[in-house]
Amino acid sequence: MTVVGVPKEIKDKEGRVAMQPDGIHELLHHGHEVVVQSGAGGGAGFSDAEYETVGARIVGTAEEVFGGADLIVKVKEPVPGEYGLFREGQQLFTYLHLAADRGLTEFLMERKIDSVAYETVEESDGTLPLLTPMSEVAGRMATQAAAHCLESPQGGAGVLMGGVPGTPAAKVTIIGGGVVGFEAAKIAVGMRAIVRVLDISPKRLAYLGDVFDGRVDLVVPNRARTAAYVAESDVVIGAVLVHGAKAPKLVSREMIASMRDGSVAVDVAIDQGGCIETARPTTHSDPTYVEEGVVHYCVANIPGAVARTSTLALTSVTLPFLVKIADSGVEGAARSDAALYKGLSTLRGDLVSKPVSEAHELAYTDAAKVLG
Repeated sequence: MTVVGVPKEIKDKEGRVAMQPDGIHELLHHGHEVVVQSGAGGGAGFSDAEYETVGARIVGTAEEVFGGADLIVKVKEPVPGEYGLFREGQQLFTYLHLAADRGLTEFLMERKIDSVAYETVEESDGTLPLLTPMSEVAGRMATQAAAHCLESPQGGAGVLMGGVPGTPAAKVTIIGGGVVGFEAAKIAVGMRAIVRVLDISPKRLAYLGDVFDGRVDLVVPNRARTAAYVAESDVVIGAVLVHGAKAPKLVSREMIASMRDGSVAVDVAIDQGGCIETARPTTHSDPTYVEEGVVHYCVANIPGAVARTSTLALTSVTLPFLVKIADSGVEGAARSDAALYKGLSTLRGDLVSKPVSEAHELAYTDAAKVLG
């Protein structure tokens, strides 16, 4: 039997929770115990009573959750205030984004935490099943946020995304045509903006061309093309993903400075370090700042603003993997499931993610060597 702990998320205005009540029921069916911190599901609309009804044990503090659990399941990466709660050798299943966080990486190694990162669990076809639903939410919300930031009271240029007859629509440039970029483009097209998507994969652009049927300008970028598109944009959305690695800086400060005052930059890649040079992490409580005359929206947990939708979308895909980890432990589950194997970050004090080791110049150990 594994004791699974579900603490309340403590990042700013993070209402998501790592498990919904019916997931608890599934874990109990497999013979495990689940400890939930009181109020953990409140932001997503799940009461303590709902968790108790399906058999969870409710405790009052995070200390009780961490102290009694073998496996901690979260939504967001642990923050320094949570480090002291972990016991040596515990297991952790959550989003980690370690390539942008050396401190957390070193902590997980020092505390010998066996960790699996949602965002690097990868199926054989290259898809990222645990990242995709939150990328879908973040992409759609990025465009919503940009439209709001363009409003004059928010410091924007006072431009309506779709304009009205007799006025130009906003020009939206999306850097990256993956899941985030695709979803951002959907909403921007729906708002009747002028939309351009830049991606280095001609194959991906061909797919987007079929889907959007000529309603989106699709471009294979180089530095000069990117600069030209950014300069004339009302909105730039950074939607770049390099699996498990730090995001490359594709939009320079000079490019941002070339935009009209009151334009908007949204960096969805900020939890991986950001792909816009002028971007720095913000929170839902203080989501924007102005740099080079451009309003920047760089919230690191965008989906947390729609906590119930995000929780339902996320937990539906994490649960099967969580059951495997609870049944067999991180090591056993990784041995039997290739997707979870690719999600391994730290094992027995070793860093087993090559992109993270390269980002921080830390020693890398092949997971196969640790697992034996």
